[in-house]
Amino acid sequence: MVQQFQYLSWAPHRDVPGSKRSFLNLILQVEKWQEECEEGEGRTIIHCLNGGGRSGMFCAIGIVVEMVKRQNVIDVFHAVKTLRNSKPNMVETPEQYRFCYDVALEYLESS
Repeated sequence: MVQQFQYLSWAPHRDVPGSKRSFLNLILQVEKWQEECEEGEGRTIIHCLNGGGRSGMFCAIGIVVEMVKRQNVIDVFHAVKTLRNSKPNMVETPEQYRFCYDVALEYLESS
């Protein structure tokens, strides 16, 4: 099964999206799709221009959302560190790192 999600509200010249809420909504939409797929039916592939900064932010925030759901814990540092153990350039800039914290807060406030 193939399902494509594409985030179009990210200006090419910016390190982070303009809206925390819309980026979080994309993550939650993908997560909902993953939950609806039967075991082994769908795989998730995340990619951006260089496979690091933007993809890293998506993955880090996805990990944080899962942490909150399963453990009631937010640890953006651990999420990014875990990703960087596999690929060093995940979440490339301080602005992207800060955005991950901001979206985590947005998620908490909306839950």
